[in-house]
Amino acid sequence: MAAPKKGRGSSGGQGRPGRALALILIAMVALTGGMFLSGHTTPRLGIDLAGGTSITLKAKSQPGKPEAINETNMNTAVSIIERRVNGLGVSEAEVQTQGASNIIVNIPKGTNSAQAREQVGTTAQLYFRPVLTVAGGAPTPEGSASPSATGSGKPSATPSAKASDPETASDSKATPSDGATTQGRAVTDALKKDATPTPSGAAESDAPAATETPDAATAALQKKFTELDCTDKAARAAAGDGVKPEDPTVACSSEGDAKYLLGPAEVSGTDVDDAKAQFDQQRGIWLVSMEFTDKGSKKFQTITKKLSTQQSPANQFAISLDGEVVSAPQVNETLSGSAEISGSFTQQSAEDLANVLSYGALPLSFSEDTVTTVTAALGGEQLEAGLIAGAIGLALVVIYLVAYYRGLALIALLSLVASGILTYTIMALLGPAIGFALNLPAVCGAIVAIGITADSFIVYFERIRDEIREGRTLRPAVERAWPRARRTILVSDFVSFLAAAVLFLVTVGKVQGFAFTLGLTTLLDVVVVFLFTKPVMTLMARTKFFGGGHPWSGLDPKRLGAKPPLRRSRRVNARTDHPKEA
Repeated sequence: MAAPKKGRGSSGGQGRPGRALALILIAMVALTGGMFLSGHTTPRLGIDLAGGTSITLKAKSQPGKPEAINETNMNTAVSIIERRVNGLGVSEAEVQTQGASNIIVNIPKGTNSAQAREQVGTTAQLYFRPVLTVAGGAPTPEGSASPSATGSGKPSATPSAKASDPETASDSKATPSDGATTQGRAVTDALKKDATPTPSGAAESDAPAATETPDAATAALQKKFTELDCTDKAARAAAGDGVKPEDPTVACSSEGDAKYLLGPAEVSGTDVDDAKAQFDQQRGIWLVSMEFTDKGSKKFQTITKKLSTQQSPANQFAISLDGEVVSAPQVNETLSGSAEISGSFTQQSAEDLANVLSYGALPLSFSEDTVTTVTAALGGEQLEAGLIAGAIGLALVVIYLVAYYRGLALIALLSLVASGILTYTIMALLGPAIGFALNLPAVCGAIVAIGITADSFIVYFERIRDEIREGRTLRPAVERAWPRARRTILVSDFVSFLAAAVLFLVTVGKVQGFAFTLGLTTLLDVVVVFLFTKPVMTLMARTKFFGGGHPWSGLDPKRLGAKPPLRRSRRVNARTDHPKEA
């Protein structure tokens, strides 16, 4: 006895195509609703379509280290700048080298783009140095009023919740004394400390010791400190140029209202493991909290233990960022593990500092060589031309489908509409989610994907027409053609997706936009063909127009040159065999 045949809906979903259609329609409604609820109804645009700023950074030669400008350091700088900009939420920023000493940074117009521009070239060299003496920001001629060793200056932060704020601990101003004598003693003390490096020194260098005699170095540093004018922005920025971490130096406060004589660096930014911007509810201020590495924590513990036994200002240490003192807190007890930088921060400035500290310092110093504003006019014209070309190509495809496939062209067009809705809504949502921005190459990838999607429909339609040519009716032809078409579609889409993935991994910049869009639309092609095209074709096969083989359906057996029906041939054989059995 023959086994009972399975129902038509048991394989291929012929009996229940509504489930697949319901699933994809729910997905389309959910994505569209999410797009409108999030307020992002259009995809985020890249710099070539939205405009923005293009910055050329030129690496500066470092004193005594001309070999520092090399390929390794340039690539490291590119990586750090890219992480900084992305950490601010700026999408589609492009960072790449140009020549041996230039870096090009393209920042699209939009949220945080101005903030990102301020950070791209910031070196972020962070050092913790002991304070030897401090004075007001203006120059102090020799023999006039100058700071004493106990002058307080104006620091702006505390190293941790347990460290005392120097603004409250010492309100006295610098007292007049003989400037040459006071500053000479401070510089001499600094050189003595430098002659015997502490085990906790943050900067370990193999460079030879200075060839200057102590007296000559003392005089040079004394003169530099005396003549330093921190009220001049250019002088403030250049105060610490060319100074090694293990050498004493002079520096200005970031506001320019104080100048410092600093000892060798004890802790560096490389010892910071993480940094975050936080709001202190008790004090009502923004601050930056830092967590040290294990090695950095030991260094920080050693220096704070040493400073806690000193008198002001020798119990202060300066937090120096790119040669400027952002804070100079007093230390009254041994600290370890973490530190806080607080003071006159706004939320944005605190987040900026935390961002550059989190991603590390640049291995080189850079200057802005050129800054160019990029308008969206050129990209807009190219986009318009590309969309016109794409519309012409799509119109030609539609004309071909109607002329060759007739009624089947309606199914193809509905599938293209479904694919377009999914692609658009996903691109709009990926902007705020992962920072995806639509640029010209990405638009090209979407246009190319139209051909890939149409190719999948054609494969399936031709398989169905082959089955009809073999003499089968439409409903079984739809189901028998699907497994063969499915394999071909999956293999074709896999090859396209693999090519897109490889292209995305081995390229940079705008080409990645093309690869990403091509890969995304290829995946959506599989979704649309399986959950939309196939179920719709199954439903259409049940209608009289398609199932009856109407001449305009594209499935007319006569036009396809179909063979006589298989059932009729079986009946003829059965009749010819009957007399012999009798």
